[in-house]
Amino acid sequence: MKHVHAFGDDCLGELDAVGLAKQIADGETTASEALEASLARLDRIEPTLSAVAIDDRERARERAATSRFSGPFAGVPTVIKNNTAFAGIATRSGSAATPASAAQADEPFTGEFVGTGLNVFGASTMPAFGLTATTEFVDRDPTRNPWDTDFSAGASSGGSAVLVAAGVVPIAHGNDGGGSLRIPAAACGLVGVKPSRGRTAPAELTKNLPIDLVSNGVMTRTVRDSAAFLADVERRHPASKLKPIGAVEGPGDKRLKIALVNTPITGGLLDRPTDSALMETVDLLESLGHRVNTVPLPVDRSFVDQFIDYWGLLAFGIDRLGKVSVGKGFDRSQVDSFTRGLSNTFLRHFYRLPGDVLGLKRGSRIFRAIFDEFDVVLSPTLGHVTPRIGDLAPTGDFDEILDGLIRYVSFTPANNVSGTPAVSLPLGSTPDGLPVGVHLCTDLGDERTLLELSYELEAARPFARIQDAV
Repeated sequence: MKHVHAFGDDCLGELDAVGLAKQIADGETTASEALEASLARLDRIEPTLSAVAIDDRERARERAATSRFSGPFAGVPTVIKNNTAFAGIATRSGSAATPASAAQADEPFTGEFVGTGLNVFGASTMPAFGLTATTEFVDRDPTRNPWDTDFSAGASSGGSAVLVAAGVVPIAHGNDGGGSLRIPAAACGLVGVKPSRGRTAPAELTKNLPIDLVSNGVMTRTVRDSAAFLADVERRHPASKLKPIGAVEGPGDKRLKIALVNTPITGGLLDRPTDSALMETVDLLESLGHRVNTVPLPVDRSFVDQFIDYWGLLAFGIDRLGKVSVGKGFDRSQVDSFTRGLSNTFLRHFYRLPGDVLGLKRGSRIFRAIFDEFDVVLSPTLGHVTPRIGDLAPTGDFDEILDGLIRYVSFTPANNVSGTPAVSLPLGSTPDGLPVGVHLCTDLGDERTLLELSYELEAARPFARIQDAV
């Protein structure tokens, strides 16, 4: 095991974002001192883990010295995923095909993110256009998992997950269009909440598509940081079409009826570490008084092909229409082979798109019907344990990579299509100590139940810490 982390005896310590903000508010440290500690930690781990796409530390230093931060995370250093416009940083989306010119303005979610008081010092790495589940590239070093550098950090919010897990920052931005926040949270041992569609501002690239798959959120080391983020966004930008979450500060009293889904949509059996983590969670939930019943997978096999076609539409819109969808400086000659392969797959099946959209919407209704009987759906986050660097690399054979991704990412996409909220919690591990994520989801707008249950599980089985690993 090649552990790489930066936890140490500085003002960041092992604090979460709420805790660090309190230290700053109480005068025990300052925003500048917190930023400098975070940057020192970054400089220790970055040569090995490669998690920062664009370093913007000098502007962050100026803000730390001159700004009056407010919000639950006032003065806390962080990063933003590099597919989200932040004025002054080029939105490269993990690809050399994108223009290198800095964004002229923030997009709406950026305002929600920094409005919590966070101080952004850079943009985190992601695979090209966020279309795959490992943060690896055709033209640069991969982003590595701090729990073991031979393994993938997940994706597409991989760089953000690495920086939180390794102790550089306590909270970081991610977004999720098929699991892109929950996958790296599972791989790196974090809390990763995908909010309901409409809870946070939509991603600019996908907001006008027939089904907007992408939700913006954060990855954290504690449930309370995720809850505090959603509560503050809701306070400033309430989602009128969703029921309020409110301030969630601990477990709920209600004993829940939970549906267990333990069969991947691709069929077959879970590997032993994933199955063990899942069944240990079932035992824990039942010991806490919740009822767990095994149910069939609430979507059918046709969902896979429909989702791949729709996923391919995103790649096609970038590959063939990049000067419109990405920007005038888009250079199609630099599009990576995986994005192009996915685009070509869509082109071969473009005539199926109307039926795919109808099928996905029908599948969403079928999926959400499970909440007529159950409060929560429990499953693994992923179809198997974290793969090694290279196993899903975009430089490989496209058909083999696609097949591997389908088997790996078999539980998370249903929430993106249905818009329902979900969380990955680090409740298991492999025999070698790599994190294994367990997945919980609730019906549209019911983040409160999700957070209350997450608090309860965190208290009953505190999450493993990389700084304690041997």
